[in-house]
Amino acid sequence: MTDSKYFTTTKKGEIFELKAELNSDKKEKKKEAVKKVIASMTVGKDVSALFPDVVNCMQTDNLELKKLVYLYLMNYAKSQPDMAIMAVNTFVKDCEDPNPLIRALAVRTMGCIRVDKITEYLCEPLRKCLKDEDPYVRKTAAVCVAKLHDINAQLVEDQGFLDTLKDLISDSNPMVVANAVAALSEIAESHPSSNLLDLNPQSINKLLTALNECTEWGQIFILDCLANYMPKDDREAQSICERVTPRLSHANSAVVLSAVKVLMKFMEMLSKDLDYYGTLLKKLAPPLVTLLSAEPELQYVALRNINLIVQKRPEILKHEMKVFFVKYNDPIYVKLEKLDIMIRLASQANIAQVLAELKEYATEVDVDFVRKAVRAIGRCAIKVEQSAERCVSTLLDLIQTKVNYVVQEAIVVIKDIFRKYPNKYESVIATLCENLDSLDEPEARAAMIWIVGEYAERIDNADELLESFLEGFHDESTQVQLQLLTAIVKLFLKKPTETQELVQQVLSLATQDSDNPDLRDRGYIYWRLLSTDPVAAKEVVLAEKPLISEETDLIEPTLLDELICYIGTLASVYHKPPSAFVEGSRGVVHKSLPPRTGSSESAESPDTAPSGVQAAEQPAVIPTQGDLLGDLLNLDLGPPVSGPPLATSVQMGAVDLLGGGLDSLMGDESEGLRSDVGGSPAMGGSNTFAPAPSTTVPTTLGAPLGSGLGDLFDLTGGVGTLSGSYVAPKTVWLPAMKAKGLEISGTFSRQVGSISMDLVLTNKALQVMSDFAIQFNRNSFGLAPAAPLQVHAPLAPNQSVEISLPLNTVGSVMKMDPLNNLQVAVKNNIDVFYFSTLYPLHILFVEDGKMERQMFLATWKDIANENEAQFQIKDCSLNADAVSSKLQGSNIFTIAKRNVEGQDMLYQSLKLTNGIWVLAELRIQPSNPSFTLSLKCRAPEVSQYVYQAYETILKN
Repeated sequence: MTDSKYFTTTKKGEIFELKAELNSDKKEKKKEAVKKVIASMTVGKDVSALFPDVVNCMQTDNLELKKLVYLYLMNYAKSQPDMAIMAVNTFVKDCEDPNPLIRALAVRTMGCIRVDKITEYLCEPLRKCLKDEDPYVRKTAAVCVAKLHDINAQLVEDQGFLDTLKDLISDSNPMVVANAVAALSEIAESHPSSNLLDLNPQSINKLLTALNECTEWGQIFILDCLANYMPKDDREAQSICERVTPRLSHANSAVVLSAVKVLMKFMEMLSKDLDYYGTLLKKLAPPLVTLLSAEPELQYVALRNINLIVQKRPEILKHEMKVFFVKYNDPIYVKLEKLDIMIRLASQANIAQVLAELKEYATEVDVDFVRKAVRAIGRCAIKVEQSAERCVSTLLDLIQTKVNYVVQEAIVVIKDIFRKYPNKYESVIATLCENLDSLDEPEARAAMIWIVGEYAERIDNADELLESFLEGFHDESTQVQLQLLTAIVKLFLKKPTETQELVQQVLSLATQDSDNPDLRDRGYIYWRLLSTDPVAAKEVVLAEKPLISEETDLIEPTLLDELICYIGTLASVYHKPPSAFVEGSRGVVHKSLPPRTGSSESAESPDTAPSGVQAAEQPAVIPTQGDLLGDLLNLDLGPPVSGPPLATSVQMGAVDLLGGGLDSLMGDESEGLRSDVGGSPAMGGSNTFAPAPSTTVPTTLGAPLGSGLGDLFDLTGGVGTLSGSYVAPKTVWLPAMKAKGLEISGTFSRQVGSISMDLVLTNKALQVMSDFAIQFNRNSFGLAPAAPLQVHAPLAPNQSVEISLPLNTVGSVMKMDPLNNLQVAVKNNIDVFYFSTLYPLHILFVEDGKMERQMFLATWKDIANENEAQFQIKDCSLNADAVSSKLQGSNIFTIAKRNVEGQDMLYQSLKLTNGIWVLAELRIQPSNPSFTLSLKCRAPEVSQYVYQAYETILKN
């Protein structure tokens, strides 16, 4: 017998067995086989080979089998689009099946098969199902339209499905209405400009009728849709509120929060004098309290939403303080959130209760929680004036416990209490000074240093205390260094005779030995002030400080109004608008509350304005991003105000703190200051300071003193930078095999206003090369060689030569595709060779591309919106300042910088060699490595290449 028997087997494998079973005549066997296929698919085995056999099983009346086959189809249609077309006929047939369940199943599956080829076959069946007599089929078809729109929006619009969906809002069946609303909302989200959900009082009435009868998720869709409606007057707002209020008692917390969102929004339009307004406030409290009896994760979401509600309308929960008391078994994230809300609700009526509770928390074992509790006591003192004394004595009791982290937190909050109530509680400073040695956290050390500097005249050994901090000056954090510098300057201005050496020491530490630009700048400013005008220094450094307001961590009002419109969504948990965390959030619409009507007061003054804060002291509103450009320049839109020049003759007889250092600082104008003047009485007799070495003064300070301190900050005054723009590494443009042994590699660069093509010519042939010449074809920006290609000696085999070829932009112009394409011919003694390369656009950015602010604003408004292009720069981890300086190296100039809702906005301009201006807005979120770049230009075809330049510069 031969050995072939080892290679034959009767076992054909699992797939083969399944194939045989799927083609069996017995229905039961078929069904079992499909179940096995689905099971294999579920655990991740590849059963796509069985596609034709499974599709054959679709021709059945058995609903269970049909469901299984459809499930398989949804999974594999994407990988087998050609096969999936085989199933289309069955779908079309099933859409006309007498059984509504099968019709709905067919239309649902069609929506889930995301294959372009199939979509046009689905239009007819979908059209029939949208008009089906059975509501179950209609509601399924409504959702299918949204899915189809996601695959092919144009097709859905051309086929008129959107109009059919709008008609379904008036359907007699509440579930159909809910699904139609859900589908339209979904589509409207991806197309914010289209007015799909065109709501009017009639359609609102239909939605409210459907609200009572549909499922809980249907109710959520309808409530979210209602929240986007703007009632025409307060009566309509009240009628909607009355019909939505019953949803507050629903068992599903998502329904409750959606109802709260609608009521919070429409309450804006109700007058506070109405009886109904008071009733509504009372009705809102119980459902919010009930949410807190759920499991911790739900509690947390509820608490984050309640936090927003309490900031907007504290009166809703003002009597419910006890439900926010912390339970011993609450997770830390719930505890911290409850603590925050307790402070927001603290008032004169309940402060005793709150303080007793907080004192209890301060003895807990959880360190983070204890810290927050101690801070909370301080916040209560600042918020409720009548309780300040009790809070301070509570804090002193806590300091006596000598628990390190408790002491440190207490000192941080006592600093704020001193600011809020000057000349009231300074008697406790002695107690604080006793704990000086135990402070090891930067914030606590900085707070203590501030207290010593601020009250130096009351502390006998203030200079010794501050000197003890100076010993390890360079090991301290920036926060402590800055605070120490200011405190010692305050001390010097209060006790000039005893602290001359100390101030000299700290100024030289800050300016000469420090790498931190903030610290150096502050040191130089103090140094200049003290050496030129001690009186002015006193006015600046010891100025009257504004009282701190009670709630420093309130969300800014316009943002709060926007977040109220997002109650019950992720935005309300993050306390950020969707645009801050949704990828590609260009389509996110900014929502806002309706304007308050029917009430004489403005929306900005809630009737429970916290005691001690006048309504007029509302925080200044940060404009929404839409208005941002409008007042981007509101800092200095008018002509510069010329103040009286600083006197350059020394009338005040100041000690010359900078000594000879002023020579380099002020040029000729410093002559008047250099005479060695005796000290003024105020500055401590005739002592003089050692001069600061002139070499250490940064060149940015080298301006006449007459220009005041303004020049200290004008770091971008110079035109262009000497560092030059980013130069890409050389790449091979012409390989040797295509040019008879000549290899050309190169790159482009721009240095101090001149463009060059940096080439490396390599001879990989066996003969000498000579007589080189170069020529460019006409191109988009007229680039041309400004000099001949000079290779001074013949190029021997295996030799390379580096050449920098200067270029200008006065050559012939012809629009190329792509725009930055450059066609080059190089000739030598062997032949003429041709190649093309793409140059980076930033070599064409000129040095005078910094536009005036007013001009920028006018130009931005003037360029049509359709000329605006938006791009994403991904995976870039630089901060705004690093981005700004990096781009400036390549002649992209930052004109203004703003921080809005936690994200930095840079407004920039650049100018190309042919005079085209490009304006840019770069949006940077600290935690997000993706930047959004908006470009506006009168020649929009340039934008794509400018974006590529941004990406190249920032990522290298």
